[in-house]
Amino acid sequence: MGSNRILKMSARLFEPVDAASLVFFRVTFGLITLWHVSGYWLHVDELYLSPLIHFKFYGFGWVRVLPGDGMYYLIFLLGFLASLVTLGLFYQIATILFFFGITYVFLITQAIYLNHVYLICLLSFLLIFIPCHRSFSLDAIIFPKARSKFAPAWCVWLLRVQMGLVYFYGGIAKLNSDWLHGEPMRTWLAGRTGYPVLGQFFKEEWFVYLISHGGLAFDLLIVPLLLFRKTRVMGFLLVAGFHLTNNYLFYIGIFPWLMIAATLIFFSPSWPRRLMATIQRKEFHLADDVASLPSFSPSHRLLTTLCLTLYLCFQLFVPFRHFLYPGNVSWTEEGHRFSWRMRLRSKTGQSIFFVTDPESRRMREYPRDKILDFITPLQYRNMSTRPDMILQFSHYLARRFQEKGYPGVEVRARVLASLNGRAPQVLIDPAVDLVRVKARLWPPAPWVLPLKEVTE
Repeated sequence: MGSNRILKMSARLFEPVDAASLVFFRVTFGLITLWHVSGYWLHVDELYLSPLIHFKFYGFGWVRVLPGDGMYYLIFLLGFLASLVTLGLFYQIATILFFFGITYVFLITQAIYLNHVYLICLLSFLLIFIPCHRSFSLDAIIFPKARSKFAPAWCVWLLRVQMGLVYFYGGIAKLNSDWLHGEPMRTWLAGRTGYPVLGQFFKEEWFVYLISHGGLAFDLLIVPLLLFRKTRVMGFLLVAGFHLTNNYLFYIGIFPWLMIAATLIFFSPSWPRRLMATIQRKEFHLADDVASLPSFSPSHRLLTTLCLTLYLCFQLFVPFRHFLYPGNVSWTEEGHRFSWRMRLRSKTGQSIFFVTDPESRRMREYPRDKILDFITPLQYRNMSTRPDMILQFSHYLARRFQEKGYPGVEVRARVLASLNGRAPQVLIDPAVDLVRVKARLWPPAPWVLPLKEVTE
């Protein structure tokens, strides 16, 4: 009985649907990522070549910056590959290379972690397997046998689920005390009162709560609105309004435009053809060459269903991993990344490091101005609020002293951080020699002090 249900589900996943919406997704994704990687070109030196240390994601310490002008060549190559994806030329090779290239750039340093870059990595991975190039592409012209106006239904649904998870988990993450009480939105709006028209309301409490609670309601309700045909247009208008407002209030690069374009995947798979027929004042007819869709064996369908299930399980459970750790995740950072926890915190910090020679007990202090001899101001700002980056920098300082003939030095940090308008608090236990601490995913880091909630 169970196997029959699995077979029926896999059969439905392979039902042919119009590939027009996948073509639109491919073209807009290619153009937006081309815009994104072109932005790296002006900052290659600042982000990758100038820093003496690159803060690594756990498990990816082996990722290194390319020597010489290698990073410039890589950014140029990524732009070229994004263009090939847009045109649908050598699509399968282009998507594979683009995925590995953009993921490599993403993994070089966590100091510039952004959710939308993580999303680009995920989408570029999915496009490797989704045939968005068999229609309205140069590949369809060059390779006529691969041409098809149809694609398996799972291709459309996979992108819908991926985009839906971004919205849904973004809403779940907002169900916390700070957001419900207007922070960090209150802090951000207070610094933008000079904006025309709306700026005069930014210090009004009713407006702060309107934006905070409105954003929460949007994230939680937008996916159901997009899934139902009768509310889909209204849902998309809300998506456009929400992201355009975010772009107006907070410049966040390509993210609003990526989300607006990608959300169109929730419409009927044939919506681009229907739109063109309306513009040309022609009657719409769905293509009838379903036979052009390759046939799939039952074993292929079952394997695809299994792979989709494993991928979605990963995407479903990773954002909840912060519940494995005690304390406020926005403070400890344990489980914060890769969880669609977007714009939930206003966090600042100041860090000072102390290097002690255990034999002579001589101590050398490293305040901000000395730390900037090793890292950039951007790295310093991010490091001073992220315990795992503080740990990495402590190990880096110890290695420098070891290279100078001082083995066994101790490194301690005095870090004061402020979260969402709170008074600064000690983030790292100043008594702990961080050189003796090893980076790990589990158990929770005892040297990260808990956030103290001051009650009046």
